[in-house]
Amino acid sequence: MKANIHPQYELVNVRCSCGNKFQIRTTAGHDFDIEVCSQCHPFYTGKQKIVDTGGNVEAFKKRFAMFDKARASQKAKA
Repeated sequence: MKANIHPQYELVNVRCSCGNKFQIRTTAGHDFDIEVCSQCHPFYTGKQKIVDTGGNVEAFKKRFAMFDKARASQKAKA
C-alpha cells in the first residue's frame, strides 16, 4: 500500500447561525459557518409552516376564473 496518498481526516468546528456549535470530521481542514442545523431547522424542530408565498393559489384561481365564466355563458346559449 502506498504511503501518504490519503488526505488528512481532521476534526473541525461547525458554527450555526442559531448559536449551536459542534464538531465533525472532514478532509476540508477548516472550520465551517452554516445557516441551518438540526437544532434550528423547521423539519427537525416540528415548527413547520406551510406558507403560500405571494398568494399563488389565489392568483391561479383568479387567472382561470374567466374560463369558468366563459363555459357557463356557452352552456346558457346552447
